Amino acid sequence: MDITFSAEELAFRDQVRAFLSESWTEDLASRINGRSGDYKAAQIEWQNKLSAKGWLAPGWPVEHGGVDWSVTENFIFETERSLAGIPDVVPFGLKMVAPVIYDFGNDEQKKRFLPRILKNQDWWCQGYSEPGAGSDLAALKTKAELDGDDYIVTGAKIWTTYAQYSDWIFCLVRTDSSGKRQDGITFLLIDMSTPGVSVNKISSIDDHHSLNEVVFDNVRVPTANRIGEEGKGWTYAKALLAHERTSIAAVADSKRKLRELRDLLAQEVSGGRPLSEDTQFQNRLSNTEIELMALEYTELRVLASTADGKGPGVESSLLKIKGTEIQQGIQQMYMDLAGYYSGVIHGEDTAETIGHAFGHSARQAYMYGRAATIYGGSNEVQKNITAKYVLGL
Repeated sequence: MDITFSAEELAFRDQVRAFLSESWTEDLASRINGRSGDYKAAQIEWQNKLSAKGWLAPGWPVEHGGVDWSVTENFIFETERSLAGIPDVVPFGLKMVAPVIYDFGNDEQKKRFLPRILKNQDWWCQGYSEPGAGSDLAALKTKAELDGDDYIVTGAKIWTTYAQYSDWIFCLVRTDSSGKRQDGITFLLIDMSTPGVSVNKISSIDDHHSLNEVVFDNVRVPTANRIGEEGKGWTYAKALLAHERTSIAAVADSKRKLRELRDLLAQEVSGGRPLSEDTQFQNRLSNTEIELMALEYTELRVLASTADGKGPGVESSLLKIKGTEIQQGIQQMYMDLAGYYSGVIHGEDTAETIGHAFGHSARQAYMYGRAATIYGGSNEVQKNITAKYVLGL
């Protein structure tokens, strides 16, 4: 793999830097990173800027409005985005359901949904996990019974990120219980404004409201909103999860966090010496950087394979396992650096006044980050997938 940038690629990098510098404002950063009350509006404002530039949907087919970037150009953009401290786009519409729609949906569904996703007119959430079906997703019990031209959906989904903001939810539902569990699952697109859909807030340990329970009480869903064939939803879900797990690896963001951590270690003094000279921290940082470098090259191989028309394979499980373990390791180092101040819970009158400025955010990232090895398919399940398809066990 040649990792030397050409003159054209260096020019593209400069173009990306200029665009991000001009378009990513302090106001957007404050509203999005701080999860303010108008988080959704701010996120859409940012994604509209990417859309206007034509850079919102790398990986999509060009005929549907995708970005015709090479693997290297995509790598450059993600690296520069991370360097600028800009979070990734909200993935549920752009990176998760859109590939299912353009790969498995019919022409009418593509015309109906893809332009609205690309124009940020619809906000999506994911309806997979249930109270009794998390890592064992095939155990899901939300039912969809056919009634004329509609399905009647009854059940509940849980840990549904940003459901409180969403216009649509893509769901796995059970349409048949007579055979193999995976064979009776169907992939439905459900309008969140449909009568019978309700959203219940779940307060998480990081002080943010991002998670929800979504309840379906005899919700009518047109059969026109079914993706592909009835009972084939498991096949479509596996394709979606491969894209999700690749994204969860978050290599570029981990690289930025490590750079920030190095700077903070140089500023923090212990025993009259900066912590950057502490042997234990040096070893932890070096080991993490080595693992992250290996993960980055694995990600590049997956991107290259995707560019050749092959979907993410079992490598997506490897990316998810190692990527989330690295994220948690970095979060632990931030907590250790902040020390006692990482335990301070800031109220309205104490925010940014007690201890390290990064202590509060370090605690939040650590708390929520415990879920990284669970969501998107737990790492234990990913290890089983790897053992089966890579090692043949």
